[in-house]
Amino acid sequence: MNRFIAWLSPQPGSRVSEIQQQGKSPWAESVHLLWSAWVFITPLFDHGYSWHWALLTLLTYPVFVLLFAKSMLVSRSASPRYGMGLAMFGIALTPFYSGSVSYFIYGCVSCSLSSRRLAPFLLRLLCLNALFVLIAWQAGYPWQALVAFPFMTVTIGLVTHVERIAHEKDAALKLSHDEVRRLAATAERERIGRDLHDLLGHTLSLITLKLELSRKLFDRDTEAARREVAEAEKVARHALAEVRCAVTGIRATDLAAELASARLLLESSAVHLDYGQPPCMPVEIERALALVLREAATNIARHAAATQAQVSFEVIDGGLCLTIADNGCGGVEEEGNGLTGMRERARALEGHLQIHSRRGHGTRLRVVVPLPAPAPVPAPAALVQAAPWTAQAQP
Repeated sequence: MNRFIAWLSPQPGSRVSEIQQQGKSPWAESVHLLWSAWVFITPLFDHGYSWHWALLTLLTYPVFVLLFAKSMLVSRSASPRYGMGLAMFGIALTPFYSGSVSYFIYGCVSCSLSSRRLAPFLLRLLCLNALFVLIAWQAGYPWQALVAFPFMTVTIGLVTHVERIAHEKDAALKLSHDEVRRLAATAERERIGRDLHDLLGHTLSLITLKLELSRKLFDRDTEAARREVAEAEKVARHALAEVRCAVTGIRATDLAAELASARLLLESSAVHLDYGQPPCMPVEIERALALVLREAATNIARHAAATQAQVSFEVIDGGLCLTIADNGCGGVEEEGNGLTGMRERARALEGHLQIHSRRGHGTRLRVVVPLPAPAPVPAPAALVQAAPWTAQAQP
């Protein structure tokens, strides 16, 4: 029993192991077995159900399931053997069993799992179908079946092969994008660490020296020790102010860091990004626009098929306008979760999002959010009136 369980365990490089690496359930591929219901429906179009059909189904269907499962569980190098075996299993049963056509189709489709290139898979598919047509013709199949079954097999095989290659490319692209973001985050953490080290290293060393000196002078010269402690307090307060300024600067670099990350992300997809420096803005607006920019860059990399993109900022009529444009395929008609999220973030800032996407002319996103009014500056007259009160308050 243990040997049988080990025989059905997924091997490295198998289709099931790839699905598990993508965080999906390995049972997702078992949904394809629903098509095997045709094994039980085919007799309705042939000679009907019989004890002969029931016996052959009872004997062959478990073999079919095992071969199909094994083609998913073995590595890519070994998968062709099981796909070819399943196809040949269906061909061998063609003269005796109507459900053999379903086994044959499954075998042809399973052959696509081992090939990343279309030409070798198509050649294998055509050879298997030629052999199937020959056996079916000798078995007395009608000419309609000799045309329909190969056409169906080649069509399903090609569609499955192209979809699988597209899914693998999307998965690889997602991994590369995640890696780019991880490297950008690591570089940002290293920069922050260097800045804090340069900022606090000398200051804390100076405070430590002054406190040590004050401890040594405490018994001999109390006044000098008091001066050293006061100077250490001044240095500490100055360091605290510098840390606050540094933290404010780190928070203000959210959008700048996201622009740099977007450039890395798009360049990994062969898209050149041009952008200008963002203007000063409140932290909450900057963070929201950074999330909008991240989603837009991801959409361009995955769906736009663009070669160039541009990000620009403009302050107009008391509001900030962020424009993200690309020269891709365009034609965005329905809003997915990404565009819906961008629109909701703009609405949360009391702004709005506009989308211009003509097919073949790229896509242009325009986000406009209001900027808070600047704090009022006291008038000179008010300062003059305040002066006597200030003078009276002075000792």
